[in-house]
Amino acid sequence: MTAKHVLIIDDEPDICELIEITLARMGLNSRSAKNLADALQLIDTEHFDLCLTDMRLPDGDGIEMVKYVQQNHPNIPIAVITAHGNMELAVNALKAGAFDFVSKPVDIQILRNLVSSATTLPAEDTGTNRASKTTITGQSLVVGALISKIAKLARSQAPVFIHGESGSGKERVARMIHERGPRADAPFVPVNCGAIPAELMESEFFGHVKGSFTGASNDKEGLFQAASGGSLFLDEVAELPLNMQVKLLRAIQEKAVRPVGAEHEIPVDVRIISASHKDLDQLVSDGQFRQDLYYRINVIDLSVPSLRDRLEDIPLLTQQLLKTIAEKSALEKTPGISRSALDALMDYSFPGNVRELENILERALALADNNFIEDNDLALNKKAQTAKAKEPGEAMENSLDLQGQEKNSIMQALEKTRWNKTAAAKLLGLSLRQLRYRLEKFGIE
Repeated sequence: MTAKHVLIIDDEPDICELIEITLARMGLNSRSAKNLADALQLIDTEHFDLCLTDMRLPDGDGIEMVKYVQQNHPNIPIAVITAHGNMELAVNALKAGAFDFVSKPVDIQILRNLVSSATTLPAEDTGTNRASKTTITGQSLVVGALISKIAKLARSQAPVFIHGESGSGKERVARMIHERGPRADAPFVPVNCGAIPAELMESEFFGHVKGSFTGASNDKEGLFQAASGGSLFLDEVAELPLNMQVKLLRAIQEKAVRPVGAEHEIPVDVRIISASHKDLDQLVSDGQFRQDLYYRINVIDLSVPSLRDRLEDIPLLTQQLLKTIAEKSALEKTPGISRSALDALMDYSFPGNVRELENILERALALADNNFIEDNDLALNKKAQTAKAKEPGEAMENSLDLQGQEKNSIMQALEKTRWNKTAAAKLLGLSLRQLRYRLEKFGIE
């Protein structure tokens, strides 16, 4: 197998030599450049599988190199070498598209971990080169855009913050990022930050040594060590108490943890993916979440759409969920569902998103006759829909009980806006996607 080639950009001979020796011991070839001009010439004329650049260069800085590589050689991962403690530059580099960073003085094991991850990336960022056991069911534009972004994020080691409503599938998205990246063969460790008692939190995250506190009868590894080489998913990260936020920030910045009762820190190699259904910006403003931690975990922001933002996916999603329910219940065949029941589901706002849809289908199946769900089996909670609706149009949806009245309202809005669908949707208080569904439903061309 042909050896991988790495471009090193640093004007300090000692750093270059250290990196060259480390790479050679890993079976990799390397070329060195002392400044930005030489580096640009090399990367444009030779083949490289990875680029390592110092942040401070005689004729520029590392972020310039990151941006150039992103623009002209997007399939080459680039990592930056930063001064110790300068996390702002490291985060800026990650936001610009850097694969990862390593701080000076360079820790050899951290460098080796970084290089190993970078040189095992798939050649393309389509996400099709690495199989993923986890998928998102749907053919809507928003799902297509989400899957495309997941494929790109999988090629980076930058921390990702996933936000979305409860039940929208944030952990599923996190698993996809992990499974499509170079860490796929290592552990994916999910943790609900709100489910750990405050007094046990430090031990759970960082581990402890025997005898460090009453009841610590053995050494125990923490979640960071359990996720070594893989990804740590911090679900509902907003639930962390402030004192734990400080310790988590240090662990992320130093890429090391200190077990409770231990004298020394232990290097850890994990990718941090976090999520919350809460507005962290508001929590930061209210002093309930540390701004420096938010800045560190929110390097890349990813939004998961609510189910009502992708109504056209409901038929396909329903079939997939019914198949899953049938397998879990050991049914001989997948349950059926009537067209009127599907219409009722597509008229519902789903405050609980995909998780609520699954619960509705499980309940309906228990009530259904002959393994076939009708609309009266669904028992949709219309009061909850009205109370919890997120979009202004949903109040109007509930008032339009008669299809004829709804169709007339839509026609009037279209005529008033000269058939401008965007303007008509706004007038009706609907999203454009909701209006398109109704146009199809009523056969309005």
